[in-house]
Amino acid sequence: MNDYHQDTIAALATAVGRGGIGIVRISGPDALDIAQKLIQFTPKKRYAHYCDFYDSKKVKLDQGIALFFEAPHSFTGEDVVELQAHGGPVLLDLLLDSIVSLGGRLAEAGEFSKRAFLNNKLDLIQAEAVSDLINSTSEQAARSALRSLQGDFSHQVNEIVDELIKLRMFVEASIDFPEEEVDFLNDSNVLQRIDSLISKLDKLIAGANQGALLTEGMRVVIAGKPNAGKSSLLNALAGKDSAIVTNIEGTTRDILQEEINIDGMPLHIIDTAGLRESEDEVEKIGIDKAWKEIDQADRILLVVDASDSGLLTRDFVGSAFVDKLGRGDHITVVRNKVDMLKEAASLQCDGPYPIVSISAKSKLGLPILKQHLKDCIGYDSSNEGTFTARRRHMTALNMASEAVNIGRKQLTEMNAGELLAEELRIAQESLGEITGKFRADDLLGEIFGSFCIGK
Repeated sequence: MNDYHQDTIAALATAVGRGGIGIVRISGPDALDIAQKLIQFTPKKRYAHYCDFYDSKKVKLDQGIALFFEAPHSFTGEDVVELQAHGGPVLLDLLLDSIVSLGGRLAEAGEFSKRAFLNNKLDLIQAEAVSDLINSTSEQAARSALRSLQGDFSHQVNEIVDELIKLRMFVEASIDFPEEEVDFLNDSNVLQRIDSLISKLDKLIAGANQGALLTEGMRVVIAGKPNAGKSSLLNALAGKDSAIVTNIEGTTRDILQEEINIDGMPLHIIDTAGLRESEDEVEKIGIDKAWKEIDQADRILLVVDASDSGLLTRDFVGSAFVDKLGRGDHITVVRNKVDMLKEAASLQCDGPYPIVSISAKSKLGLPILKQHLKDCIGYDSSNEGTFTARRRHMTALNMASEAVNIGRKQLTEMNAGELLAEELRIAQESLGEITGKFRADDLLGEIFGSFCIGK
């Protein structure tokens, strides 16, 4: 961590490209010294100066606004200077070059947020929420990211951690002082406290699951034989003509992907090449890619032509074609082109697979399919108190819940206080990974490496 207090970093804090304003941010022990050389005077704290900007050779570059935030009262907890210049890429590059020549260095991806975390200005959940807020794809996702940034998620995690610590102290004291006449472990209050922890973890997991859906969305792969209407379905869901639609088999030869929102839930819709045996080398490559996408899908929409009645028999459900898809609980059969048969749109859930009957071309039944996708993943768009979460948060929460449940079993079935204490420790450390109280450097590198440079 000491390395982060010894050097000064700089980066463009606004989007790359031309604009009215471009902001260069400097953070570190030499930020003020570098700024003094760039603007030729000492700026006041938290005061907006309209001034000239100079390069390292005292050649005038631009006019703009300079602001100085003294440590620890800044985003990173270090001295921070922001230079608001005109948003020309060449000009901003010249400013950054000048900062580097005066002793600074270019920041790595997410390094400003990483420093804020290391200087205890943010916990890990809040730092991730900064990135989530920037990358929000809907109003609900933005509001949820703001709740996480303001500490809603962290507060709930910390409350459970505090209860775990108190319960660990109680259990470990009963182990360390066995000569006491009171049998602490048989105290019904201990079991009640464990059950309370389990209940709070279950509630937090449910909320975090909704938050994870808002942050990372659902990966939906459209698969099926050629000419079943896969590309038409992609276009219908996307609301635009993203894929070429023809009556010629094998038109789609590569992966096509669209990002859409259903009531605030992001969906990654992937159209794939038609699944069949082919001698065409290019088509074979597309089919291989299709199977790889299917393996990674959260949900598979298996599109079939409704006019082929044999496709919905038991032979179809048990066929090699469907067996190869695997993961039957992730498959929804989409009967397309029902308008040609004068059928109504519908959803059937009484067979081996859910079957949605639609017409992608006329958009008949599209609302039914969208609601089905929401139901499959358990998304509730009416949850106003949702905070953003990530898959790593879900993993840690589930590990903590599993540990507490195992600990309860150790207590009730074997009266094993030592084993209960160990499970409570595991639960506490799992939750600590969420906020960053227990962390590994490789985890931090993975998290902050996904941020944009200026954050």
